[in-house]
Amino acid sequence: MQKIWTGVQFALVFLIAVGCVSNEKIIYLQNLEGEEVIEEGELITYEIPEYKLQYNDIIDVNVQTVEDMLQFGFNNKAGVSMNGQMGNIASQSGGDIYYMTGYTVDKNGNIQVPMLGDVYVKDKTLEEARVEIEERLRRFVKSDLYVKVKLGGIRYSALGEFRRPGKFVVLQDRMTIFEAIANAGDLTPIAKRDVILLIRQYPEGTKLHRINLNDRQVVKSPFYFIQPNDQIYAEPMKVREIGAGENAAQSISLVISSITAAALIINLIISLNK
Repeated sequence: MQKIWTGVQFALVFLIAVGCVSNEKIIYLQNLEGEEVIEEGELITYEIPEYKLQYNDIIDVNVQTVEDMLQFGFNNKAGVSMNGQMGNIASQSGGDIYYMTGYTVDKNGNIQVPMLGDVYVKDKTLEEARVEIEERLRRFVKSDLYVKVKLGGIRYSALGEFRRPGKFVVLQDRMTIFEAIANAGDLTPIAKRDVILLIRQYPEGTKLHRINLNDRQVVKSPFYFIQPNDQIYAEPMKVREIGAGENAAQSISLVISSITAAALIINLIISLNK
């Protein structure tokens, strides 16, 4: 009997030890040993290359003439009102406003614009696409034109150990990886923050990148800002395989439940042997 309880005590200590996740593994943006120290308040500059449009991107094209501006204002209030109604429908259905109102880059790199037909925009920046559309529109419109071309938001996917994994669309032109993680509810305590997998689309294909969110150097990396169609995957720690809790309290609760069950079985065996 004494040996059994000794084994149970050993199991308790073991599960508590392996079930606890140290702070070093879950704290973001640390100055890790061996890396260049980035002091708080230090100015960090970025050299962000302009995003080039790719297959399956959705862009919003807004065209106004002088008459439109005089009637509806610089922000085209008529269009804003319609987009607001469409946005309500899209949000209720879990969809995306620009999927219904924007222009999707097809497999040939074109978007289909009324009057213009196919316009090749693949591998072009937003400004280059705007200039191309404006030049082609001037064949039909002689008055002054104002053409605005924007990405239909940043689409990305959060997979694995997120509190709210899924596919997201954020109506911004720029977004950091920490904003993307926060939008997905943050990572769970057992997510491997030091080996986050970023799957990124390039004109020539797909590349896989590993990111260490524990390291403050991530703010200087080319992956600090996410791009449309990025996929972020967070792997679980070994504690998930062991089946212990995410923290000491959960591990202790699990062990106590196991001890209670073991005690009932032992008492039942003793009773049957009497």
